[in-house]
Amino acid sequence: MNPTEPADLPNTRDTPLVLVHGLWDTPSLFDPLKAALAGRRQPLLIPYLPHHWGASSLTELAGLLGSHIDAAFGVDQPIDLLGFSMGGVVGRYWIQLLGGHRRTRRLFSVGSPHKGTWAAIPVPALLLRGIAEMKPGSSLLQLLDRDISHLQEVDCRSYYCPKDLTVFPGWRATLPLGPSLSIAVRSHRQLINHPRALEILCRDLLMP
Repeated sequence: MNPTEPADLPNTRDTPLVLVHGLWDTPSLFDPLKAALAGRRQPLLIPYLPHHWGASSLTELAGLLGSHIDAAFGVDQPIDLLGFSMGGVVGRYWIQLLGGHRRTRRLFSVGSPHKGTWAAIPVPALLLRGIAEMKPGSSLLQLLDRDISHLQEVDCRSYYCPKDLTVFPGWRATLPLGPSLSIAVRSHRQLINHPRALEILCRDLLMP
């Protein structure tokens, strides 16, 4: 292996990586990414966050995410975080409003509806609060956009699919700062399992 490759640099390799799944997903969602990384990002934490079919508030899930991170790594260890779909918004909430900015180096947001998704518009908040919180202009998304000063302390990157029908339109899956990259895949799910997407994500996850 070329000694200059990012995988050999300790500041990337030794920083824990937290992967946050989305709605209707489990940690197995990240099996293709784990295989592509081939052990080059360790330690790795992939907590299960029960969404209860979308009824759980993203606020609740962000608190649970923080508890998993603290239990695994203590309260001071710096981390990188990658969130897929709803998981990216959950991770962002933890970073901005629950103190996660103090320990997060990088946030990789993959197909996450930071600007809301039209697909959530008809969902009733009384039944499926978590999904309703992803409507464009929801109170939760407005709260996150109101003050992004803590997010500015984190290296943020967004990845989206132009043809996405889950986060629709696809460009709404971008953070309010940092670079964003359109990945030429055909669907929301392919952002996390298609070889083209995995190549891009692995490249960025292994950056020094």
